[in-house]
Amino acid sequence: MNPHQPASTSPLSLLSNLWRNRSLILQLIQRDVIGRYNGSVFGLAWSFFNPLLLLTVYAFVFTVAFKAQWTGAGQTQGKGYFAIMLFVGMVVHGFFAECLTRAPGVIVGNANYVKKVVFPLELLPVVAVGSALFHTFISVSVLLVGVLALRQSLPATALLVPLVLLPLVLLAQGVTWLLAALGVYLRDIAHSTSLLATVLSFVSPVFYPASALPEPYSRWIYLNPLTWVMETARAVLVQGTAPHWGQWLVAISASAVVCWLGYWSFQKSRPGFADVL
Repeated sequence: MNPHQPASTSPLSLLSNLWRNRSLILQLIQRDVIGRYNGSVFGLAWSFFNPLLLLTVYAFVFTVAFKAQWTGAGQTQGKGYFAIMLFVGMVVHGFFAECLTRAPGVIVGNANYVKKVVFPLELLPVVAVGSALFHTFISVSVLLVGVLALRQSLPATALLVPLVLLPLVLLAQGVTWLLAALGVYLRDIAHSTSLLATVLSFVSPVFYPASALPEPYSRWIYLNPLTWVMETARAVLVQGTAPHWGQWLVAISASAVVCWLGYWSFQKSRPGFADVL
């Protein structure tokens, strides 16, 4: 394979490439996850302790100290209701924020793959998203335990969580491909993504429901792609409400387009990586 030769950008070639290299992707994700906790006493167990400690802190601070209520929830709420609803938003935002902040350094931090070996570089952003998805899976597991403690049962709609998160995963993958390519040429991107992730936590309904906003803003906030995922994840996980399938179809279609555009931009930019790094 000639690294300077334009790579294929078709969706079919993308799917074929991912399937062909599925074992390599899983190995790299495993190495990335384990490497993050390398040298620590508890090792991989921190991936479970971190969300558990966060959920415990949220439950104490917002239900005991602040006695907060989740506005617009409607039904009778237990003490931990606010903490659970807040944690759902934090899990969704945390996944996207991790992809956003890691993306600009994915290629820059693996320059040896660009210069010294023939390697399918498009897999590196996939590994970054896969690693973030692993931690999200652990957080969702902790969240399910919290919902079980709150409701004494899990709603059947909780099984739909993977479908609700799928548009977010496709969106994050497209954005990661795009920012990974831009990060090679524009190093300032790495600094701006951290700020953007912080801003997103406030302009997304993480700490409040979208319905709590005044009328003009409650409609505009749905232009934020994280809004639909957060609100629907709360509905299926906590409230036992099925998603609106028409909205899901729009979300998955738009996310698929963004994913392919990110892949297209990455493939078009990759011939110049070796000249810059």
